[in-house]
Amino acid sequence: MPLRLAIGLILILLPAVDAASAEGLRERVQRARDASRQASTQPVALPAGTRVLRDVAYGRDPRQRFDAYLPARPSHDAPVILFVHGGGWANGNKDNPGVVEGKAARWLPEGWILVSTNYRMRPDTAPVDQARDVARALARVQRLAPDWGADPARVVLVGHSAGAHLAALVGASDTLWREARAGRPLAVVSLDSGALDVPDMMRRPRLPPLYHRAFGPDPDDWVEASPQHRLAPGAVPMLLVCSTRRNDACPQAEALRARAASLGVAMEVLPQDLSHAAVNRELGWPSAYTDAVDRWLDARLR
Repeated sequence: MPLRLAIGLILILLPAVDAASAEGLRERVQRARDASRQASTQPVALPAGTRVLRDVAYGRDPRQRFDAYLPARPSHDAPVILFVHGGGWANGNKDNPGVVEGKAARWLPEGWILVSTNYRMRPDTAPVDQARDVARALARVQRLAPDWGADPARVVLVGHSAGAHLAALVGASDTLWREARAGRPLAVVSLDSGALDVPDMMRRPRLPPLYHRAFGPDPDDWVEASPQHRLAPGAVPMLLVCSTRRNDACPQAEALRARAASLGVAMEVLPQDLSHAAVNRELGWPSAYTDAVDRWLDARLR
């Protein structure tokens, strides 16, 4: 075949190959997203004697469900961790790998109860309404707490990534948990949120598309969904864990801490030399990081 003809055929075929590759990539991404929304098929190793209550409803939507992990020997008036998973406000599930394992291993033997919750997702549900779901889950946990031997007043919100943003938003606002008829949460642990100051984040160049899909184009929506802007004098104490391997997480955490100080709200920043995923996955397993979070939680219980 003459060289010129061969080159012509390649140029004709390349767009089709590129289109097929792009379509294949989209299909793989969608399959991964669909899988992340499903319950894990892998059993989670739990401390001996753990009792699990699965898919407890806190609303009518199928996503408004949580799992409760009850220890064999709960402490008197047991404290509760209510965990909010990540996933870019559009993906994830309450028992995805890394959500339960380490936290159950550390805190269930200490008498804590662990609850892991789902919430409605993008594209149907905006982040502020996802935060309302978290507040509704909080209210349901508090109502059930006496039946579990737990103290409704000692519920700590813990979230990772998008879930960290939602937990921080509920803790920062003085209205979201009240609207859900919940009691004030005891504290919040935010694990590596990059969305603590949403308006500032949305104005940055080269912002990943997931933020545009989550928060949309309206600056008023950015303010409504921003912990930095919703922070009230009555906000709950927070521990903001941030990965030093990212450019955005620790500066936003420090800015929120500075605003909290001006309002008299107790807030600490805990930088960690861990990846974004590891900040969640490693929490609970033996480490100086887990010990630091544990000490902070113990101080809130006193």
